[in-house]
Amino acid sequence: MFIDTHCHLTDEYDGGADAVIARAKAAGVGLIVCATADPHDIVPALDIAQNHDNIFVTTGIHPDYINEKPDEYLTDEVLKNPHVIGVGEIGLDYHYNPQTRAQQIDLFERQLAIACQYDLPVAIHTRDAEEDTAAILTDKYHGVMHCFTSSWDLAKTMLDRGFYFSASGILTFKNGESIRETFSKIPVDRIVIETDAPYCAPVPYRGKTCEPAMVVETAKVLAQIKNLGLANLENILLENTKKLYPRIKL
Repeated sequence: MFIDTHCHLTDEYDGGADAVIARAKAAGVGLIVCATADPHDIVPALDIAQNHDNIFVTTGIHPDYINEKPDEYLTDEVLKNPHVIGVGEIGLDYHYNPQTRAQQIDLFERQLAIACQYDLPVAIHTRDAEEDTAAILTDKYHGVMHCFTSSWDLAKTMLDRGFYFSASGILTFKNGESIRETFSKIPVDRIVIETDAPYCAPVPYRGKTCEPAMVVETAKVLAQIKNLGLANLENILLENTKKLYPRIKL
């Protein structure tokens, strides 16, 4: 089975989350990791997971929400919930709001400290913030560079620190040559795949609402890049995901 290691099931979809999960199963996507960005989505995400044995959750606060206090949301009760497998998505994003750099770093570091306290992997968002991301993410942390589209230099740094890298639908885009080249260099045993649904729908679904079922299209392109059969890659990705998120028990 394929795994969508990062999507947002609390967003609006045709038929709701239950329909999305059913469509994913029909496409061979047997497990879904629902990430949170807005902290108010944590409880709804856990409610979805509670009703589906193939849904897990990473709980975190995206850098867009710099005024939120992690301790109010990433509580002991939440982080010890059996459906919670990591802290994310967390990180830095200077693309639209570089003036909030100091607040973003503070939010990021506070959540990293919580992840360390609970020995949980982290799902990292980084955009136009490579230098600070590399400086903050020392080898005391472990996790995945979510929807990775950054430079090969950052990839090399984070490879040395034991991180995984998640390929999204961007890998399939016509203008995705540079990220395809980067993933050609990343060892296959350090790669997982995601949709980041409802965003970044892969070819041939560009312009449509992305769903976990579409992660298979990203896998097809990744298989070509790595010169692997799709079934072989499927097994590798499954093992990688289990190593990345040890709380997943299959």
